[in-house]
Amino acid sequence: MNRRHFLGHSAAAATSISLLQAGAYAGEPSEPKKVGLIGCGWYGKNDLFRLLEVEDVNVIALCDVDSQMLAEAGDMTAERQKSGAVPQLYGDYRKMLAEHQFDIVLIGTPDHWHALNMIAAVEAGADVYCQKPISVDIVEGQAMVDAARRTNRVVQVGTQRRSTPHLVEARDKVIQPGLLGKIGYAEICCYYHMGMKKNPAPTPPPESLDYEMWTGPAPMKPYIPGTHPGQWRSFQQYGNGIVGDMCIHMLDMVRWMCDLGWPTQVSSTGGILVRTDSAANIPDTQTATFEFNEFPVTWTHRTWGRAPDPEYPWAAFLYGDKGTLKVSVTKWEFIPWGKGPTLSGEPAPWDPSRNSLQKNESRLEKHVIRANQEHQRDFLRAIEDRSRPVADIEQGHISTASCVLANMSLELGRSLRWDAVAGQVIGDDEANRKLARPYRSPWKHPTLSETTS
Repeated sequence: MNRRHFLGHSAAAATSISLLQAGAYAGEPSEPKKVGLIGCGWYGKNDLFRLLEVEDVNVIALCDVDSQMLAEAGDMTAERQKSGAVPQLYGDYRKMLAEHQFDIVLIGTPDHWHALNMIAAVEAGADVYCQKPISVDIVEGQAMVDAARRTNRVVQVGTQRRSTPHLVEARDKVIQPGLLGKIGYAEICCYYHMGMKKNPAPTPPPESLDYEMWTGPAPMKPYIPGTHPGQWRSFQQYGNGIVGDMCIHMLDMVRWMCDLGWPTQVSSTGGILVRTDSAANIPDTQTATFEFNEFPVTWTHRTWGRAPDPEYPWAAFLYGDKGTLKVSVTKWEFIPWGKGPTLSGEPAPWDPSRNSLQKNESRLEKHVIRANQEHQRDFLRAIEDRSRPVADIEQGHISTASCVLANMSLELGRSLRWDAVAGQVIGDDEANRKLARPYRSPWKHPTLSETTS
């Protein structure tokens, strides 16, 4: 057999094997996708359960550094998946990835773990659903995009505003038909009273928590009650505060609605102005301006006081010369300048009869259920097509890095001009040294030329 015939027969055999594995003959259904979850807290379970609601997947393993939380997640997962099986439980994501071949891995860990978790998962051959923000520093994000492209894996980021039905409606009915006219400015905001409000004395961590592993690459600090599982965002060691948590959603939403790329300049002011007696070390008050070629977007948050518009405490306001669009997670309104109808929309009401198990979930966000389900469906479509999902890792990186730049601007006390091609701040060596923060040993910071193990 000559080389050409050999290659032809090999390709045909490979195709036959692939079709057999996919159950493509005789109408056989394909096997459910094998799924793992790293990080079994509130939103990790939320993402997993929404995936189970839209696809018959087989959750074979869960990982968390809190043994109590892990066991509870195992029981809740068994109750929801068709097999009724409790997934295998792990305290170390590296062991979990080494012992199973996953089709999908979901990542719901605190922000300071996202980069290492996601890169390890795609290198293990899985497509990944990663919670936002994708990273704590900008070089992490660059390495995550590089890893996804290098391994040809689909990575969806949990910025589910892009899949929220009533927000898709607002974009399609108002922005795309040009009802706003020329958009000249956007405001985004959050006035929720978030974060740690007290200053408790350090204590030993809970017995169920492996605090050494939970800290991972972040700086080691004494455990403060409440840090795990809910208040870690109050500390800059583990994330980027309210800008990294809440601004990214609204900034990413405006970018998606208006097709914005990278900002050319970012500036920010603020600080801890009111909650000075709290253990939290993130700003309770902050304003940031993101300069895009099309128009500027300004963010404001306060964790105290009242919202200027109580009906829109976490929202975006897009101003055009023909009208204003107000959008939030609970509704949208278009107000024209002059004559014309006012338009509005809101999510479909939650129907508990459709899934009684949802009532057992802690902190269930009823208005976000369908948005997350649609985001999971988009992820599954991209996996099937081997295409980019609506919240592809690169889009998540742009929105995340923009928020990181805002915090860097606040820390440095100056505006930062951004070169998106070079991936650096223009003419600012001090700022560029902050693009990658130090990792605690023995963890190694990912770079564009290095991979994790």
